[in-house]
Amino acid sequence: MGEVVKLLVVGSGGREHAIAKKLLDSKEVSQVFVAPGNDGMTLDGLDLVDIGISEHSALIAFAKEHEVDWTFIGPDDALAAGIVDEFEAAGLKAFGPKKAAAELEWSKDFAKSIMKKYGVPTARYETFSDFEAAKAYIEKEGAPIVVKADGLALGKGVVVAMTVEEAVAAAHDMLLDNKFGDSGARVVIEEFLDGEEFSLFAFVNGDKFYIMPTAQDHKRAFDGDKGPNTGGMGAYAPVPHLAPSVVETSVETIIKPVLEGMIDEGRPYLGVLYAGLILTADGPKVIEFNSRFGDPETQIILPRLTSDFAQNITDILEQKTPNITWTDKGVTLGVVVASEGYPLAYEKGVRLPEKTTGDITTYYAGAKFAENGKDLLSNGGRVYMLVTTADDVATAQKIIYEKLKTQETTGLFYRSDIGSKAL
Repeated sequence: MGEVVKLLVVGSGGREHAIAKKLLDSKEVSQVFVAPGNDGMTLDGLDLVDIGISEHSALIAFAKEHEVDWTFIGPDDALAAGIVDEFEAAGLKAFGPKKAAAELEWSKDFAKSIMKKYGVPTARYETFSDFEAAKAYIEKEGAPIVVKADGLALGKGVVVAMTVEEAVAAAHDMLLDNKFGDSGARVVIEEFLDGEEFSLFAFVNGDKFYIMPTAQDHKRAFDGDKGPNTGGMGAYAPVPHLAPSVVETSVETIIKPVLEGMIDEGRPYLGVLYAGLILTADGPKVIEFNSRFGDPETQIILPRLTSDFAQNITDILEQKTPNITWTDKGVTLGVVVASEGYPLAYEKGVRLPEKTTGDITTYYAGAKFAENGKDLLSNGGRVYMLVTTADDVATAQKIIYEKLKTQETTGLFYRSDIGSKAL
């Protein structure tokens, strides 16, 4: 990397806060812009740019004008809209898959067809755009069964139905009531897989990939995995009770064949690949792929990176072999604090506690300065996340939950059992 390096991160949530903060830690990086970001990020010295993630031409113009070395694309919808293709067409470097490769995430049906073609273990499935046909299939298969909107739905377009009635209602919501708009114009209905879920991420360049520590996300809103699916209420890494052989099997039977398959399809992959996996009695199987870092997993994986993050990404973009290193000490755990009512309707404007210091990091997802320019207020469903690294899950839990008890969280809520599956 050169003397003065300027980088741009596209997105506004906790994931982008973690990415941008880690990039700014790199020794040769002088400035990190986040577009559009959120006000909480400024407390870590990040520079916000008032350009939305869908304003590709404005983002490209900004990157050129400010001589940005490269851009890190955070959110799935920007990737699905072809932002990387547009940056590259403008002669700019962007870290993330092109639209054709990102289809692994933006079409569940495409991802399933790739897995079927290249022999990657996943749940049996059928795809429907006709409600009556979907209903007949559900009634034939019985419950439990999983109904997924084919397109992007902010992590909420999946219903794990424990009864036939619930599954039929979900298909009705998506196909007839247009609950997820175009994303739900087709649904993928698949068998329910039983086992423990975990997340496996990799930095990818074609058929070269670099696996990150395992993580476990908590998707349901309330303790004991109750309530509606959310974008994620907390996570920890690594998953201490997951045998190394499970990761090795996942790499050999899932990551490798998918990346080689994408090359065969003329859609080589560059960026972060997320595999949402489940350890069944028959070994690991794929629940879904994402074409980017997860949220909240990014906030607990990146603190474990001990190499220079910006240099690692630069090397991948320049087709060099990156020197990526991780700590093997302890566990990193984080708890999301969300607005009451999330993932459904919620209020904004709740005053937020002071940013933490010391061994607890605050990552902001939905935060905005009050008119006085000093007080931070809630401005989203997921508001902030507290993250720490400790010797084990129990100690990390204790540190985070003791801190949360001292914070004023009226109008907000959080789960009190993040990481408990590991105990």
